[in-house]
Amino acid sequence: MSGRAQTAWLVLEDGTAFPGRSVGASGEAFGEAVFNTSMTGYQEVLTDPSYKGQIVAMTYPHIGNYGVNEEDVESRRPWVEGFIMRELSPMASSFRSQEPLDAYLKRQHVVALDGVDTRALTLRLRQQGSMKCGLSTTEPDPAYLLARVRSSPDIVGVDLVTEVTCDAPYDWPLRGPSELAPSLQPRPPRPTALWSAGRGTPSFSIVVMDFGVKYGILRRLTIAGCRVMVVPAATPAADILARKPDGVVLSNGPGDPAAVPYAIETIRTLMGELPILGICLGHQLLGRAYGGDTFKLKFGHHGVNHPVQDLATGKVEITTQNHNFAVRLDTIPGGCVEETHTSLNDGTVEGMRHASLPIFSVQYHPEASPGPHDARHLFRRFLDLVGGVHA
Repeated sequence: MSGRAQTAWLVLEDGTAFPGRSVGASGEAFGEAVFNTSMTGYQEVLTDPSYKGQIVAMTYPHIGNYGVNEEDVESRRPWVEGFIMRELSPMASSFRSQEPLDAYLKRQHVVALDGVDTRALTLRLRQQGSMKCGLSTTEPDPAYLLARVRSSPDIVGVDLVTEVTCDAPYDWPLRGPSELAPSLQPRPPRPTALWSAGRGTPSFSIVVMDFGVKYGILRRLTIAGCRVMVVPAATPAADILARKPDGVVLSNGPGDPAAVPYAIETIRTLMGELPILGICLGHQLLGRAYGGDTFKLKFGHHGVNHPVQDLATGKVEITTQNHNFAVRLDTIPGGCVEETHTSLNDGTVEGMRHASLPIFSVQYHPEASPGPHDARHLFRRFLDLVGGVHA
């Protein structure tokens, strides 16, 4: 820590303690410790609702060097419970920067540490698996903090979706005031073309079920020419069908899919009524709606460099991922669902489709934000499916 005062602590559930320095809000935070391998994109990570309930450690050693800007937010505010870095950059050198990262973390009330040995932390999590942890800028005794970590809630079996979903339906792009500071409100998407040249622009009406949706998903649908309506996670199927959409997107989101039974029931009702695309948590909820099981991964997939193979073409895409649970395809009854994509890191299911219904899903994030754009074509695939149904 280069001689700096050790004013903060990170304590893992197994008793491992890491000293650090407070660079965000003062106070304490508790959650599940996970590591993210992205070299850039920390602002998107902070504002991804899928990280609700988690304290995120960035494995790249130098974070904050391009500051924070109004274009890179992925939701209305940060959702991470806490943030861990090896070294916070003392300056933001990008011309796009509007605010230093530490000032943003303080303003958004995010407890954050730097000076932490993130390499040792990551090795610990890879060996032992994700575990509960606590951050404190006020408690000098890590042993006392450990007792509070062990008594903090687990994310298994907890419905975190209710904490991140919208309160009421809305149309995208956003209109009116935002919970973000005025200087950090998201700009409307640029009118660049995702739809292939010469095809024309479709005009489909898409309902997005908000389990913790990222703005990137909404932007990609809008850029493709869709009219996008976002509805709360608990919206009944009858209300969605009453809007007469051409298709439904099941968004990403945080936590355990088994803890969201109301969404699973809604999805079951929608199956066979409309084309459906599931993304991340939406993919897992589809798996459970099919009658299958999900399970918790040892340390999850969090980063922008995960190789996934398309089983139909053999092509490998580098993907953005953020999830702690996965689908057990072999538990889905009836043989009605087939695997379409697989992880080349651990062999888990990364995509599936229904044999007869216009439904498919992926475990990763085709919108990226941050990350490579290898999988953006999946939005076009979904709209081709929608167009085929409504032809």
